[in-house]
Amino acid sequence: MPAFTHAIGFDDVPFGRQHRGDVRIIGTVWARTTLHGVVSGKVRRDGRNSTSELARLTGESLFRPHLHLILLQGVALAGFNVVDAYQLSEVTRLPVLIVARREPNMDRIRAALLEQVPGGKRKWKLIEKLGPMEPLREVWVQRVNISEKDAGVALHHLTLTGNIPEPLRSAHLIAGGVGTGHSRGRT
Repeated sequence: MPAFTHAIGFDDVPFGRQHRGDVRIIGTVWARTTLHGVVSGKVRRDGRNSTSELARLTGESLFRPHLHLILLQGVALAGFNVVDAYQLSEVTRLPVLIVARREPNMDRIRAALLEQVPGGKRKWKLIEKLGPMEPLREVWVQRVNISEKDAGVALHHLTLTGNIPEPLRSAHLIAGGVGTGHSRGRT
């Protein structure tokens, strides 16, 4: 059983409300407390390609042989490009841990998907399949192919500053710097 000390975390670059098309995503690879690498790709705003792009970036990474875990800050990138976390885990053969600072308002998310987003019904089913978020070590999580205990161990090993694991915190900071010219500290 891995110690869940080597992980890749992803976040998207900030984009304007009117933006259409591709949005850059950033992934950072950490081994416990050390940043080992950065990857980047693109996903379509409100599209359907986040799962395949995350699988590609993870699989093609030079660090893939050492990875124990994929971390996501929320289940969607680039607006509502919802990740199929089960398929991502299956393709990469890695567990997926979705992390949020606070419990999301699922009623609002469901309404937005079903009323405003093309393919929203399919995307909502992907979210529903994950089940509700659960509190764990000062954050909210959804887990795919990782036990609650192992998820807690991973959060312990990978969190240095605040409550968000470093692979997600650093991906957020880098994405902000790339997208707006400067990063903001809040993940």
